[in-house]
Amino acid sequence: MVKNLHWRFILILVVVGLAIWRLYPPQETINLGLDLKGGMHIVLEVDTSGLSIENKEGATQRAMEIIRRRVDQFGVSEPAITSQGTNRIIIQLPGVADRERALNLIGRTAQLTFCLVSTDQDKITQALKPGGQPPAGYEVKYLKAEINGLKTEAPMLVKRKAELSGANLIDAKPDFGGGFNEPQVRFSLDKEGARIFATVTERYVGRQLAILLDDDIVSAPRIQSVIPNGEGVITGSFSTEEARDLALVLSAGALPAPVKVLEDRTISPSLGKDSIRSGVMAGIWGFASVLIFILVYYLFGGVIANIALLLNIVLLMGGLAFFNATLTLPGIAGIILTIGMAVDANVLIFERTREELKAGKKVRSAIMSGYDKAFLTILDANLTTLLTAFVLFLFGSGPVKGFAVTLSLGLIISMFTALYVTKTIFAFLSQSDRFTGFKMLHIFKEQPKIPFVRYRKVALISSLVLVAIGMSAFAMKGKSNFGIDFRGGILAQVSFENSVSVEEVRSALAKADLGESVIQKFGNLDNEVLIRAQTGALEAIKAQLAEKIADNPFVVKRSEVVGPAVGSELRKDAVIAFVVSILGIILYVGWRFEFNFGFATVIAIVHDMLICLGAIALTGQEITLPIVAALLAVAGYSVNDTIVVFDRVREDTKIYRKMSFTDVVNTSLNQTLSRTVLTSLTTLFVVLSLFIFGGGVIHGFAFVLLVGVISGTYSTLFIASPLVVSWHKGKKR
Repeated sequence: MVKNLHWRFILILVVVGLAIWRLYPPQETINLGLDLKGGMHIVLEVDTSGLSIENKEGATQRAMEIIRRRVDQFGVSEPAITSQGTNRIIIQLPGVADRERALNLIGRTAQLTFCLVSTDQDKITQALKPGGQPPAGYEVKYLKAEINGLKTEAPMLVKRKAELSGANLIDAKPDFGGGFNEPQVRFSLDKEGARIFATVTERYVGRQLAILLDDDIVSAPRIQSVIPNGEGVITGSFSTEEARDLALVLSAGALPAPVKVLEDRTISPSLGKDSIRSGVMAGIWGFASVLIFILVYYLFGGVIANIALLLNIVLLMGGLAFFNATLTLPGIAGIILTIGMAVDANVLIFERTREELKAGKKVRSAIMSGYDKAFLTILDANLTTLLTAFVLFLFGSGPVKGFAVTLSLGLIISMFTALYVTKTIFAFLSQSDRFTGFKMLHIFKEQPKIPFVRYRKVALISSLVLVAIGMSAFAMKGKSNFGIDFRGGILAQVSFENSVSVEEVRSALAKADLGESVIQKFGNLDNEVLIRAQTGALEAIKAQLAEKIADNPFVVKRSEVVGPAVGSELRKDAVIAFVVSILGIILYVGWRFEFNFGFATVIAIVHDMLICLGAIALTGQEITLPIVAALLAVAGYSVNDTIVVFDRVREDTKIYRKMSFTDVVNTSLNQTLSRTVLTSLTTLFVVLSLFIFGGGVIHGFAFVLLVGVISGTYSTLFIASPLVVSWHKGKKR
């Protein structure tokens, strides 16, 4: 039996104690992703094409520092600003729901210039005529203003060469002034700027001086007298918030180069709370169903397995807190899926122990032998799934990384709880003479003798028919199979105060110039719609809805805007992730078994992927980043299931040397059938809870997992193993 039990118990207590300590208090130790607490995710690209070679170097880092200063003054709690590649900046703003204001603050270059305005009205009139041209050195610009509640634009002839730039600006603050005490921005210049400003104001008293921000006129005051102290005021039709934001971007400094918003995603805090509630509900139901099933089926052994599962959750949450990982909605799905797959290790051990007891071994010996024989199978199955999770982390982004992190941690921790914790408990109990064994229920009282390999032709034809139907539907839908993550566009989840029909929304957006668009109900809610569009602007959508459905107020709970360049890159990354994971699986399975086994495993995975893609096309789902995570999770599950059978085939070929290889494979499939059914059932329990209670945002993710678990079980029994038989040389090993 296991030696040094007291040291093993001490280690378990220390690990669990550290996890609980790291988790306290939970609201401060677990970082929630933007999809759970609301906020914005923005990807910017710094356009350095207009910079000189010496200024290009470090431009992205300088832009990051200026954006960080703006965000800090904006008052965002725990923002995350990181670089990606050479010219991209990723910004995460938790709790920020005002999309337009945030983009305006972050995306402005904030290049401030002071330019003279021509007073020659004839030249302005001539420039505004059809085909007319402004005089040399000048250009026509428009000053936006609001008169008696009506918005208007006044044309001005502005000198191209600036008299002064914002490089000399040292401070800007919001203020109130003028005859009606209106919001304005007061600025101050450094010594050099004050000297130039004094010269300009002295020379051009009585002339208008246009103040331009990013080449747009924000104010054009008339110079009343010389200004010697380098201080001035920017006036305009500002609201208090606009004046404050303008002062903020000016004081933080101008960006070294213009930036382009490639991607922005906004989730309202209310939707984040709904996601947490639905995720927790799905977790409770999934976890409870697994605990009850294991307890009923394995009786006393189920009590030990459930202790391991409970510790699994505690250690997993502690691990997330220790690594300062961010918990996302797909991350919660990863935890729930881990629960289902963690049961697999216990099932393998208990089923092995059952076989050893049937062989006539005593309880203590049977338990330890069960652990020893299950060890390599558990290791192989989990390592191949970890390989898939690693690829997800390497090539994924945002929520996909969150899923990969929780799945990886969950698999490692489940190995610890199943192979170390439960073994220690059983070893302790076995020391007592009262422990004479434990009963377990049976799916099959006797080992079944189903000739799986005999049905391989029927299975192959059935699979080909299903794949052909699914792929035909996929091909017919073409680009519409892909969500905005992969082809770019706009997505908006709009919640109205009262019920609204899809026809009302479609009619309201008829003039919004959205290009190819889809408008549908969101889940089973009669007051929420999901709007997907290939072109257009979110502001235009909101304006049209506000105008055409004025009697039904609404809020945008979620919005995503993805540029075509980002979509193209995500498509490429998804393909690379799949190819790399497939190659890794072939190499690992080929190394652990034979390459025939590796290729058979990959064909089974491809089969499962095609079945899932067909199901997505037939049910009108779209392929998004979370769906890609689900597809790769299906690949991991499929490998996990197949490896268990292949491990038994490898073992049985040494035992049944006189048996044909076909019979060996059939025997192995039947020996592991109880485990296959039990693992599939427990995984289906948690996936079904995700599907039913996980909410509309994660519905597609859960659907793909549901189809994948069923297909993965089928492919293990009727695709992978029969293929190995077909490729095997000779009837015997």
